[in-house]
Amino acid sequence: MIIVLLGPPGTGKGTQAAAVKNRFGIPHISTGDIFRRNLAEGTPLGLKAKGYMEKGELVPDGLVLELVSDRLREPDCAKGFLLDGFPRTPVQAEELDRLLALQGTRIDHVALLEAPDGTVVGRLSGRRVCKSCGAVWHQTHNPPPESMICPKCSGEIYQRADDAAEAVLNRLKVYASQTGPLIGYYENKGLIRRVDGSKPPAEVEKALFQALS
Repeated sequence: MIIVLLGPPGTGKGTQAAAVKNRFGIPHISTGDIFRRNLAEGTPLGLKAKGYMEKGELVPDGLVLELVSDRLREPDCAKGFLLDGFPRTPVQAEELDRLLALQGTRIDHVALLEAPDGTVVGRLSGRRVCKSCGAVWHQTHNPPPESMICPKCSGEIYQRADDAAEAVLNRLKVYASQTGPLIGYYENKGLIRRVDGSKPPAEVEKALFQALS
């Protein structure tokens, strides 16, 4: 089974990707992981990407597709995979379709996790993280200690800059402008499976599995 996972920040894509991976026994593939791996291993493709990243430039679509294509040829992808963070645009989606067609396969489902902007802002702006160990709290659902010192490692607990309310709203605008056309592309193909990502994780997981069945 080949699945593309879409959704704005704050809809629990990471949690649901792990659930899908375990349920179907397929790898969870994110472009971020692919970049980090190729950079760490110093592969020719990784070095090409590094050149763009060091200049603060976006990695070109062609190179991103090369990196993804290289990953999809690995043995663990033989029975399918979950793509997260790619494609980001209709152009990338078309290239991915061509790549999969050459391999004699195609996308089965595009899972779209949705939530109102207010819900997303509330979730992310309330998040607090330990600088040292990465432990996570939430001002409403799981408040951090008043001392703002992590009980696990004594690190400082803080709010990441991109979790501030204004930053979250900006991230949502960017997501809407970039991903809106992509959603339309997959809707035209009848592949979109809409799931309410505003509900508790267990309910989202149940609805997601129903949508993928």
